[in-house]
Amino acid sequence: MTSILGISAFYHDSAAALIKDGEIIAAAQEERFTRIKHDPSYPANAVTYVLKESNLKLSEVNHIVFFEKPFLKFERLLETYMAFAPKGFKSFSLSMPIWLREKLFQKKFLFEKLKSQDKNFNDIKKIKFSEHHYSHAASAFYPSPFKEAIILTLDGVGEWATTTVAIGKENKLEMIKEIHFPHSIGLLYSAFTYYTGFKVNSGEYKVMGLAPYGKPKYKDKILKNLLDLKDDGSFKLNMKYFNYATGLTMTNKNFSDLFGQPVRDPKKDLLTDFHMDMASSIQAVTEEIVIKLVKDLQNKFKIKNLCLAGGVALNCVANGKILKEKIFENLWIQPAAGDAGGSLGAALAYWYQELNMPRDQYYDRMRGAYLGPKFNDQDIEQQLNSLNAKYSKKTADEISKEMAKELSNNKTVGWFQGRMEFGPRALGGRSILADPRSEKMQKELNLKIKFRESFRPFAPSILREDLKDWFDLDCDSPYMLLVSDVKKEKQISMSEKDKKLFGIEKLNIKRSSIPAITHVDYSARIQTVHEDTNKKYYDLLKEFKKITDCPVLVNTSFNVRGEPIVNSISDAFNCFMGTNLDILVIENFVLYKNDQDKSIIKDYKDKFELD
Repeated sequence: MTSILGISAFYHDSAAALIKDGEIIAAAQEERFTRIKHDPSYPANAVTYVLKESNLKLSEVNHIVFFEKPFLKFERLLETYMAFAPKGFKSFSLSMPIWLREKLFQKKFLFEKLKSQDKNFNDIKKIKFSEHHYSHAASAFYPSPFKEAIILTLDGVGEWATTTVAIGKENKLEMIKEIHFPHSIGLLYSAFTYYTGFKVNSGEYKVMGLAPYGKPKYKDKILKNLLDLKDDGSFKLNMKYFNYATGLTMTNKNFSDLFGQPVRDPKKDLLTDFHMDMASSIQAVTEEIVIKLVKDLQNKFKIKNLCLAGGVALNCVANGKILKEKIFENLWIQPAAGDAGGSLGAALAYWYQELNMPRDQYYDRMRGAYLGPKFNDQDIEQQLNSLNAKYSKKTADEISKEMAKELSNNKTVGWFQGRMEFGPRALGGRSILADPRSEKMQKELNLKIKFRESFRPFAPSILREDLKDWFDLDCDSPYMLLVSDVKKEKQISMSEKDKKLFGIEKLNIKRSSIPAITHVDYSARIQTVHEDTNKKYYDLLKEFKKITDCPVLVNTSFNVRGEPIVNSISDAFNCFMGTNLDILVIENFVLYKNDQDKSIIKDYKDKFELD
């Protein structure tokens, strides 16, 4: 038996993953344990967890692979600062000490961290390094159901690469095309994230969610001034408008002057129609770049399968456009497409590429992304008692019937079942659930439970077999990474008066028979639920359908704004008691808010830093 531990760390979304003989055993993000969103630190807790799940001591692991090469990244930083000198000295002086102290000598640094977790770990030669984009590509191809595929990785930046194309065939993965820093789709999108007042490497999905409220008024201006986009999807950014190469901000005065407004201060400035139009414009540009790239790849290589990875692959709207255009026959996206997934990719790359192990099973090997911790009844009961919680214990069948009824009566449910999800999406393991038929539910969830902006959309979970009857999509979407329209027959046409509304005014217009998950452009970010990967969630949806004739539930992550998705029993209980959630279900244990001691209600609204 050969075991490989993969680690990603030190930028954002640190994580650990462990494989045995090529099988994915466990994977988790450090943020879930530390409760620090996007935690970049060495993933000590995640490493401890994946080892425990694998019944291994650290000293017993055969290989440890870090997801990128620090020397190459350091080379990029030095060359960039030299190219822009004397600009960027402040940024240079701030970043160099930590590089010289920790990052440049990362093998020794990792060895010391690992040894602190297991004093018997004494073989530094076990530590290897992959390349950032190679790790991403491996994370997308090797767990995919494809024998052969094009792999497109789009993100901010790795060592040098920001966009890469690879071809995967059986157990081999070959990088064939790259675009290098500072030219980056991910950083371009992040520049607009920053400009519209959201947090970089965290708020990009807010820009995507905001885009349908606006119009792409500035698309042509972006294409004319900010980048040179070719027909094959390759591009160069005009660095006259950006500050991220050497500065402490994403954009500069030229950028603000071009669009006529300063960077939005989220503490003082409200979102306006202008910011919605900016979001719509950069989303439209991103989609155009991505579509050009994938069309060119299909024309050149004639391979029918496409895999996506990198942070930009979490742009589910762009993913939906790829699918709709039918450029490739099949599409598979790594559910942990960002840097967290690099830990898994690094391990898989070493197994297949370096050890040259055969790959002869072609199915989705991500186990529904349910790769994190779970808890047994004894642990749960002990924890609930220590928290002074009031609960009852029921069978799985009783729970699905009872919760389906409660959901149909507009109750909100914290759903904590099985193993925690790996990646940014809650998929019925650590979810908040609600009735999609409610006209008030979107606002209720955003303001009273999630404590976040009212414009944020919610995603539907649907029984796979009912998908084509409710949405314009007829393929698996288990990881909530594809956007498609609600079926025409389920839509409600807007009146002429409603059509004239703009921005947030659109929010309260009922657009379909499932308004809580129907975005203002009639779209939805869909999760298909499958009996073989999450039976309890599947059964709940079946029961809800029996009662309501609707096989759909609102599914949002079990957390509040700025909080990582809940991981432990106490995380779930604290969130339950600190929000307006009605019911909490943890495996076979059911807790009603009205039964709880009112003295332990939490002040939760300002507990976490806003993202």
